[in-house]
Amino acid sequence: MHYQQLLKISTTGKSLCKITPKIEAIVAESGVETGLCTLFLRHTSASLVIQENADPDVLKDLANFMAKIVPESAQYIHDTEGPDDMPAHIRTALTHTSEQIPIANGQLVLGTWQGIYIWEHRQRNHMRELVVHITGK
Repeated sequence: MHYQQLLKISTTGKSLCKITPKIEAIVAESGVETGLCTLFLRHTSASLVIQENADPDVLKDLANFMAKIVPESAQYIHDTEGPDDMPAHIRTALTHTSEQIPIANGQLVLGTWQGIYIWEHRQRNHMRELVVHITGK
């Protein structure tokens, strides 16, 4: 069995946007009891991460670390869409645009402290498209 939805998610500039409840709802709607949920973000300046969902300081530390290793103040050749564009592409290359999560008993098999996030790497708000593809029985 295959089930697929395209989600449009509005981000609020450089931030981590928790999408776990949206994905859990789609898994429930699919009716799949045992299978796999594949997520694919259709962008090159935002990424997907599975990360700590209890302590927001973890997300702040991740953002601060990424800002240090990929600064916006560096001189990049590609700057057509602004000074935050090339750093956003590099940050996406260092993370992921897809994730796969097992499904058991009709639910995502995430760890106790894991949440699914879209990590917006650009300064301004964007409408991001996420393909949710569920396979199983």
